[in-house]
Amino acid sequence: DLFARGASPAEVVAFHPSEEVQERVRFLLARNSADELTEEESAELDRFGELEHFMQLVKIRAQEYLKKKT
Repeated sequence: DLFARGASPAEVVAFHPSEEVQERVRFLLARNSADELTEEESAELDRFGELEHFMQLVKIRAQEYLKKKT
């Protein structure tokens, strides 16, 4: 939704995953620490990691746009 509606750079920088998503990641990380992840959960955790990396890159670019405006 964030990108589909054309978020501003400030909205991108302020973006945080929902509490539900954060809780799911915490759950998967705990299962990973206990070496209890299923293959599906492992793949899901990998996708969350990839998405987090992507969002970090997008936020860096958004911060650069904001700095240019000031």
